[in-house]
Amino acid sequence: MDEKRFQKLIEKIQQMKKDNKFDLSTEEDLSIAIMNLISLEEHFFFTAEKTDKEEYLDLLNETREIRKNLMKRMIKEYEGEMWCAAKHLLAASMRLIEVGTKLLSDNKKDEAKDIFNKAYRLYALFWAARLKMIDLPKLKKEENKPWTVEDLVDKLVDCCDE
Repeated sequence: MDEKRFQKLIEKIQQMKKDNKFDLSTEEDLSIAIMNLISLEEHFFFTAEKTDKEEYLDLLNETREIRKNLMKRMIKEYEGEMWCAAKHLLAASMRLIEVGTKLLSDNKKDEAKDIFNKAYRLYALFWAARLKMIDLPKLKKEENKPWTVEDLVDKLVDCCDE
């Protein structure tokens, strides 16, 4: 993405923020909550299987309904399989963050950094798709361009900017 196009996107988002159409810090918090709900769904599934207790499936279903409702707040319009792609981008990002954290606690800093970079790339792809800044099927990282998807997230999604 060239600098002119990037600046145009920044201006568009800044205008949305001014018009109170978009609160990115709240949206970022919501995306992290959705990540955790997806993880809860997984944990309830595995707990149900390991304990053979169906009540965990009820908890899974209730958690899934909450996650679906929150996802509807973030992904209002989508085409094809973008709803599922968004969910899986968040889920994969969350899992990689957990893997990176475990590697870091095992003092494997270089491996952790690599995994954290991959997690952030997936999270950035989620936001780029969420804000309709990219066409995911055509996404291709171009090494010689000044702005990456990660740069977009760094500039646009700042939970400390209230």
